[in-house]
Amino acid sequence: MCIRDRGINACKDVFSDKIPQVAVFDTSFHSTMPKKAYMFAVPYKYYEEHNIRRYGFHGTSHRYVSNRAAQLLGKNLKDLKIITCHLGNGSSITAIKDGKVKDTSMGLTPLDGIMMGTRSGTLDPSVVTFIANIEKGMSPDDINNMLNKKSGLLGISGISSDDRDISDAANNGDSRAILAHDMLAYQITKFVGQYTAVLNGLDTLVFTAGLGENQPKHREAVCENLKFLGVEIDKDVNDNMIRGKEGKISTSNSKVDVFVIPTNCLLYTSD
Repeated sequence: MCIRDRGINACKDVFSDKIPQVAVFDTSFHSTMPKKAYMFAVPYKYYEEHNIRRYGFHGTSHRYVSNRAAQLLGKNLKDLKIITCHLGNGSSITAIKDGKVKDTSMGLTPLDGIMMGTRSGTLDPSVVTFIANIEKGMSPDDINNMLNKKSGLLGISGISSDDRDISDAANNGDSRAILAHDMLAYQITKFVGQYTAVLNGLDTLVFTAGLGENQPKHREAVCENLKFLGVEIDKDVNDNMIRGKEGKISTSNSKVDVFVIPTNCLLYTSD
């Protein structure tokens, strides 16, 4: 019996069969991705026989903040090209056009995409086999554990997976903490650039989740390298858009509307 089934049965034992239970799939919002976006370039039989493909995650969050951005702009979501950045201890970035997901950074599992608190994010697959050959005693499970729980911000900084700890160290001049932040901002910017090409333009950029909502320096670092798109943020507004505040941080001259929107996954879970 899988963990999901055990959870459902445990709730039945506590609340009885009279209380309805609803399953919400975190991947469902990404089901509109075209095949060219969700397929991996490995032998096709693995897709046919084992359904190995990109699924994406944080779907309820991306769905909520994209719809909320459209509401704040007073526009129809179907008329917007939006990139949503869910940045937390787990992070993903999604490209949305015509109200549909065109691509997203997480893949078969949440390990893919940008570096995260303890996850490596995208890397050359040969790194995995190279490490396996160096560390003779590491099993596939050991390597999976290393990539999921000992990498990312923690692996680079050597300090913590908590960005607040890394920020404190970076402010005190710790070179590896600074590198971790530089890498994070670079990777976010790179995905935004890629997805702007996928969408053939960009109307709206959204930051959400723990880091996206509460780390103005990360938002500023990303937007600084998006000036070629006409992105311009108000530094004072950005610095004060934290702790649950919602609003636009771009200036009136910006060609792209940039928002900070606290996520509300439960709204669509209960919808």
